Amino acid sequence: MHPTTAYKVLTAEQMAALEANTFKGAPVDLADGYIHLSTADQLTETVDKHFAGQTDLYVAAVDLATHGKAIRWKESRGGAEFPHLYGRLTLETVVAYSPLEREDDGSVRLPVTG
Repeated sequence: MHPTTAYKVLTAEQMAALEANTFKGAPVDLADGYIHLSTADQLTETVDKHFAGQTDLYVAAVDLATHGKAIRWKESRGGAEFPHLYGRLTLETVVAYSPLEREDDGSVRLPVTG
């Protein structure tokens, strides 16, 4: 069974666009035709692989249920299934967001929801 929350890593500029409800996707999202998301278990590896050395990043927690059939799970790294959003990510479907911070063990801290 898939989780009901996934996470999007955003630059400060992308976070500002999301807050203004004008976020259309990161360059890789636009090129691939969908918005890349990660589960909580996949988030740290995603940040380490695709955002290494970058600062001023944010993590947005996305309510997958609000997107319905626009969410498709596809196999990627090492056979793991990742959630992909075929549609717009809007602030109303984000349940929490915060600057990207790390726990003491190096894992990415999840935004506090609810």
